[in-house]
Amino acid sequence: MPEQPQWSERTLDMPPQDPWGEQPTAQAVPPDGLPVPPDPSPFSRGRASVNPHPRTAQFAADHEPTGTGWPGAGAPQPRGFSWRELRRGGEWTSAGLLFAFVCWGIWAISTDGGFTGPVIIFVCSLLVAGGLFALCRMVGRLVLEKQFHRVRRGARGSHIVTAIFLIGVGVAHLRQTDWVMDAYRWILGLF
Repeated sequence: MPEQPQWSERTLDMPPQDPWGEQPTAQAVPPDGLPVPPDPSPFSRGRASVNPHPRTAQFAADHEPTGTGWPGAGAPQPRGFSWRELRRGGEWTSAGLLFAFVCWGIWAISTDGGFTGPVIIFVCSLLVAGGLFALCRMVGRLVLEKQFHRVRRGARGSHIVTAIFLIGVGVAHLRQTDWVMDAYRWILGLF
């Protein structure tokens, strides 16, 4: 591979060299000693020239009205139900559910008795959380889509409200655990 000149040695008169290309051959000097005029073609020999694209090509797509402000277009039609749309923001509900489950477990282990009552309480809490999620989705549909003609791209707000509820359920379980509240009061007494 021939050595490339340094950046400071390059000029506009010297195009970059192809390291894997053929080496230039020495120009033959004609017998009369006059220099050979350079080839007026801007292309190298043996290389194909590229024709420009025809001018009939379209560079823009045809307009498809989406109902987002074009004159004469009505309000956007409600879209169908999508599981992918419901999963957007689901990490909030998952985090709240995990917190509620851990706090419920601490409370359930600390109670004197069987697990039947605490399990029923936890299942009821989950059913209420599911109902709250559905209520938030319905209110969002009525307010955002019907009143404001907005398109909802996910269920993030409903998931956040459900997560706040589940965190509240977890805190309520911890407040009913005697040793957790004793530890909380002891830590507050330090300050």
